[in-house]
Amino acid sequence: MDGENLSVSSGFILLGFSDARERQPTTFTISLSLYVLAVLGNLVMILLINADPQLHTPMYFFLTHLSFIDFCLSTTVVPKALETFLLGGSHISFLGCFAQIYCFLALIVCEGLLLGVMAYDRYVAVCTPLLYATTMSRARCHGMMVLVYAVGFLTSLVHTVPAGRLAFCRARSINHFFCELPTLLQLSCSDAHMNETLLASNAGVSIVGSVLVILASYACIVHAILQIPLAGGRLKAFSTCTSHLAAVTVFYGPGMLAYVQPRKASSWEEAKLVSACYTILTPTLNPLIYSLRNKEVTGALRRLLLGKRHRELSLGSTSPLETQEKGCDVTGHAAGTLAESAGVDLQAHRPRLPLAKPPGPTLEMFRLSPERHPI
Repeated sequence: MDGENLSVSSGFILLGFSDARERQPTTFTISLSLYVLAVLGNLVMILLINADPQLHTPMYFFLTHLSFIDFCLSTTVVPKALETFLLGGSHISFLGCFAQIYCFLALIVCEGLLLGVMAYDRYVAVCTPLLYATTMSRARCHGMMVLVYAVGFLTSLVHTVPAGRLAFCRARSINHFFCELPTLLQLSCSDAHMNETLLASNAGVSIVGSVLVILASYACIVHAILQIPLAGGRLKAFSTCTSHLAAVTVFYGPGMLAYVQPRKASSWEEAKLVSACYTILTPTLNPLIYSLRNKEVTGALRRLLLGKRHRELSLGSTSPLETQEKGCDVTGHAAGTLAESAGVDLQAHRPRLPLAKPPGPTLEMFRLSPERHPI
């Protein structure tokens, strides 16, 4: 109990990269640059998607939440890490440390689940394009996101509350640049075996569950793409998934290494480098992955930069009826693009109307004029 009271009153000391203090100024400069890029990139992505009506689709709806999670994730960790890199160490309170643990774990779980939801979105878009609007309705997309956030923050609560009940009566120096739960458990003088087991099992379930959804979705996508006869159609269908595959690789690669590899004393510095990847590098790369080769995003950015004047000139004196017809054309074009990428012939699925029959004989055709009426 005395150790716990001591921890609450005095907090912890973050050491950063303690074995390479001479390189911490360089680490500070690189981390600050990446953090600025991550904040600007994710905020611009959120603003762009919400401002452009052409990006109001399920895929970009999920991308908005991915950018929001990345922004919150980097903001939770990086500012305190920058102080640690600049000063060679920093103090963090007991409550501040556990608040950082709670937010970090919740956001990590949410991002993993969201990548699984985005994989399902790509599966529906490629495999059943004609049912895409019905399957990925607005209500269903919002329901998925509520479930993602609920599972993420409740899972984090399961880990944070038991860890906060432990007594910390050893050295209060955390050999990390932020409060990471596996590192903090090493400082406890209580029995933390149950906490470590719960963390490992929950991380395994979260990772395996999300990865299985991603693998199953892409197995169906690959099967559907192989059914497309034209090579150009196969390439176009697969190109709609490359950004998501890159995001999955960037996120799950460092995450698996950080939480699955054995934690030995010699591997702590390597673990900190891996942690830096998915707390600083991943939020920076995701906006670039989804914008560099995306014509829709670059086009929306161009329209946003040109401003309202360009939109007024492009619309001109368009009547409301013409505007509605133009919106219908855009919606039809989007559905046609999804169907074309999946090799679906819309003409074959279009209902055929019966041909109009020629008009039959009427009474007027048989009525004779008075001059020609027989007597």
